[in-house]
Amino acid sequence: MKKLSAIFRVARFLVIPFCAVLLFLSGCAVGPKYSRPSVDVPGTYRGVSVEEATKPATASLGEQKWGDVFQDPQLQELIRTALKQNYDARIAATRVLEAQAQVGITRADQYPTVNGVGTGTNLRSAAQGPIPTFEFTFGRIIASANWDLDFWGKYRRATEAARAELLATDWARQEVNATLVASVAAAYFQLREQDLELEISKRALASRKESLELTKTLEEHGISTILDVRQAEQLVYTAAAGIADLERRIGQQEDLLSVLVGNNPGPITPRGKELVDQPHAPTVPAGLPSALLERRPDIRESEQLLVAANARIGVARAAYFPDINLTAAPGFQSSALQTLFNGSSGLWTFAGTVTQPIFTAGKLRSNVRLAEAQQQEAVLTYQQTIQGAFRDVSDSLIAYQKNAEFRAQQELLANSAQDAAQLSEQRYKAGTTNYLEVLTSETNYLSADLGLAQARLNELLALVQIYKALGGGWEQ
Repeated sequence: MKKLSAIFRVARFLVIPFCAVLLFLSGCAVGPKYSRPSVDVPGTYRGVSVEEATKPATASLGEQKWGDVFQDPQLQELIRTALKQNYDARIAATRVLEAQAQVGITRADQYPTVNGVGTGTNLRSAAQGPIPTFEFTFGRIIASANWDLDFWGKYRRATEAARAELLATDWARQEVNATLVASVAAAYFQLREQDLELEISKRALASRKESLELTKTLEEHGISTILDVRQAEQLVYTAAAGIADLERRIGQQEDLLSVLVGNNPGPITPRGKELVDQPHAPTVPAGLPSALLERRPDIRESEQLLVAANARIGVARAAYFPDINLTAAPGFQSSALQTLFNGSSGLWTFAGTVTQPIFTAGKLRSNVRLAEAQQQEAVLTYQQTIQGAFRDVSDSLIAYQKNAEFRAQQELLANSAQDAAQLSEQRYKAGTTNYLEVLTSETNYLSADLGLAQARLNELLALVQIYKALGGGWEQ
């Protein structure tokens, strides 16, 4: 144990001066310091209503947690399950772990490496003729250290880049989560809209079957014609075909939603609130455009990639300067193991190497130009991402407002078509019109009712898009 302690003391004394030099040299790092690029930020979003624009600044919808925006309990349960089980979310989380490990690998280059090596040899020869038997024993234990001095900050800049990439990966994970929340909500609303269409179509089919029986009765008594019967049959067959198609779409939508939440394809049970009962405000607070730069995960990811590209310029520029490498190897060596740790058996090796690039045929200059070009590309990508984010918010605000206006008009159309269908049915029963009028009115009513369901869906989908565009959905 005393012998091993002596080795550890030698190794410890070797590391101490290395760390002192490290602290002395830690302030030098070539390359530009990062500063956020200037961005043209509008004062308000296009698509914000005049009423909303004149109100005092309020918290943005994007700052609300998804449980406060989507209040259907069944939808909330689906989102929670998706965030736990969805493969995209789990893959994104694993990539964060990979980036964390990469930071550790890159950061390790800043520090010395210390290794211990021990060898022991015993050689025994048998007597051969006049040569007597001999035995030779050799032992050696060395603690070697190697350190590439980070005098110019090459490794520190590389670590800075790795840390920025870690943050970018984490923001990418948040973007995956936000997209997943929006996708589950949109898929659920589409499923509930298809449920509503199925309910409307079944109700229409039942009504049309009653009308067909009445028409057959009238035709048997000579009041209606066989043409009226055929027209009534067309209404029944059209509604029945629509139901079959809707059931296909519902089954496929359930499969889509099941996979989104991380399950095998299957039914979605139980259902939550009806489509018409899903809460949503007439107007939504958009907040200040400048706040979007801090909330949107894709913007934050793009900025961290810019930080990493900026740090790599320092890595490239550091290659112009000398590379200073220190090596040391204290240890013990003896021809007899029992005297290995005697004072006279000690040995020490220390060496320093300075390597200065002289001629590289323009490689170093090209590496710097490459890093600078990549940094400029990252700047443009960052600014493009911000501009695209402003457009996303504007488009979704316009869509929400205009879809609400369209839905209001579609409600009037559906009510009018319903009245027309009822009047046509009464007129036909009274014998004052033919069945063609009933056919036209029933067709228009079903089309308007289905159109109203689609209009309600579009309004909710626009709300989902606003929430996602404003940077909501990644905070639980």
